[in-house]
Amino acid sequence: PWDPPREPGGGCQAVRDDMKDMADTTDTSSVTADRPDSPIQTTGTDHITIWGSNETDTIAFYRDLLGMPLVLKQPNLDDPSQTHLFFDTGDGRILTVFVGDRQSTQQPQRGGVGAVHHLCFSVAPSDFEDVIAALEADGRGYNVFDRGVFFSLYTQDNNGLIIELSTDKYDIPSDRRGEVLAKAQELRVADDADYAKDKHLAAALEALDLDAHAYDLPEATSGVGSIN
Repeated sequence: PWDPPREPGGGCQAVRDDMKDMADTTDTSSVTADRPDSPIQTTGTDHITIWGSNETDTIAFYRDLLGMPLVLKQPNLDDPSQTHLFFDTGDGRILTVFVGDRQSTQQPQRGGVGAVHHLCFSVAPSDFEDVIAALEADGRGYNVFDRGVFFSLYTQDNNGLIIELSTDKYDIPSDRRGEVLAKAQELRVADDADYAKDKHLAAALEALDLDAHAYDLPEATSGVGSIN
């Protein structure tokens, strides 16, 4: 298994205690799938841009391993000495990477306020075990966890950035996903649970009268405290 970077003084129990404190103090009325009455209304994610090392290693990971088509390649318009790579993550939403002639590194990236902790991309439930096999064949470490409301695999890209590959546990309609998660949150709080679990997700689907079947996924460690 991949040994992910950890913050000093952490640990599973500390994480659970922190989550319990958050559960006790969070204003649950602010957790809703309803659109807020805000002056700006976003319509979705257009693209996310990260710093990369070099073109060869970046394409090898994101296109040749993860299967994201390279749909555009041009100079970085703000710094023409850099190349700007555009990858289609699978649904038309774009990941872009600024690359130069830098060396790749597997050293964990430094965190801090404003830093990116990880990127998460979805994979089909039927492909989840094939994803594991592909990472093993490529010599990459990984960890798999049951996160309660979804299934997650964690690895690293060629620059040490944590990459999560997740899949839904039920065939939830994409246009109802936020509504389902908000209902699961409501049920979690009522249950005084540390985090939303499978039972809360199943109950949310039932409460919303959604006939969603469960996917057949492998056994995995459940809970929290594995990624920092």
